[in-house]
Amino acid sequence: MKKKKNIAILGSTGSIGTQALKIIEDYPELFQAEILVANQNVDLLVQQAIKFEPNIVVIGDETKYNQLADALKTYPVKVFAGASSIEQVVQMDCVDIVLTAMVGFAGLLPTIRAVEAHKRIALANKETLVVGGHLIIEALKKSRAEIVPVDSEHSAIFQCLTGENPYHIEKLILTASGGPFRGKTYDFLKNVTPELALQHPNWTMGNKVTIDSASLMNKGLEVIEARWLFGVPVDKIEVLVHPQSVVHSMVQFVDGSIKAQLGVPNMRIPIQYAFDYPNRSFSSKNKFSFAEYPQLSFEKPDMDTFRNLKIAYECLKTGGNAPCIMNAANEIAVELFLNKKISFIGMPELIEKSLQKIDYIKNPNLKDCLDTDNITRIKTFEISKNIK
Repeated sequence: MKKKKNIAILGSTGSIGTQALKIIEDYPELFQAEILVANQNVDLLVQQAIKFEPNIVVIGDETKYNQLADALKTYPVKVFAGASSIEQVVQMDCVDIVLTAMVGFAGLLPTIRAVEAHKRIALANKETLVVGGHLIIEALKKSRAEIVPVDSEHSAIFQCLTGENPYHIEKLILTASGGPFRGKTYDFLKNVTPELALQHPNWTMGNKVTIDSASLMNKGLEVIEARWLFGVPVDKIEVLVHPQSVVHSMVQFVDGSIKAQLGVPNMRIPIQYAFDYPNRSFSSKNKFSFAEYPQLSFEKPDMDTFRNLKIAYECLKTGGNAPCIMNAANEIAVELFLNKKISFIGMPELIEKSLQKIDYIKNPNLKDCLDTDNITRIKTFEISKNIK
């Protein structure tokens, strides 16, 4: 009988976290929700704690600690709060797998601590590798930890590379849906609203990831993530727009053959795969039928209209702390766009101006990354006052 795996879910109230809990609910003989972590959504975290009875819950926003503790005082659940608590709980002996589904830069330090504690990391926080990929890779060399990607694109590549010689890789092909504005012109994008941008045609995701998908920044972040996950240089990573979101990504090998991983556009499959790897648990759900997809199409992305993807490629080539600057500036840009402070086309403009204003560091250490993130957020907000 297989030993049940204890899982810490960082970001349990978000899109990935809630789907992960559904998997745990469906496979109670395989998985246990050991630790649940949320940033601010106390009400949902309380509901999850009562239903799944984890050992520990953590709320990132320390001002909400009392509310959480009071709601769970009659339940056998330990309650903590704050960023340092998140870093500590991922290192606990009772944890087998850490699902990092926190949004943005906040995932970096918990992921580093999980690597140091030799955990399996089911990585759904792409920003971790964008801002500190070199730090994670160095930490992995000193650890027994492993990373199994959860992003559908990187999970697809991971699956395609299983059993393959990495020296036989010719290129990685990341697919992108194109988002709600595929094929639209620059003039059209001038007037799009957050409400329109949040209407993704295929995927149900959180607001930040959905806006990143609409701007193609999400794909840019994934290009950088792929570079670190698979050790492939930037000139061997290609992006293709695939509107049906059925082919999740592909690998082309030196002999000309291509392997692809296909499936319905549902995050349950890569989450479950990361939890049970190298096994595959049976599921009666999420079955793909070619009859329902008689045509699969592909096209090159328009990186002149959707400049964020081009910016990401350039930052990866520049290296150093450039991706960290880009990521922080993008997080501020998305927040401002969602609050209707800048336009959709103002986001890449704001990111580009921030990259020009922040000092470049060729070989950043962890403190440099933390400082870069903090400084960039402050300066990007100042710059935004002159962006429409």
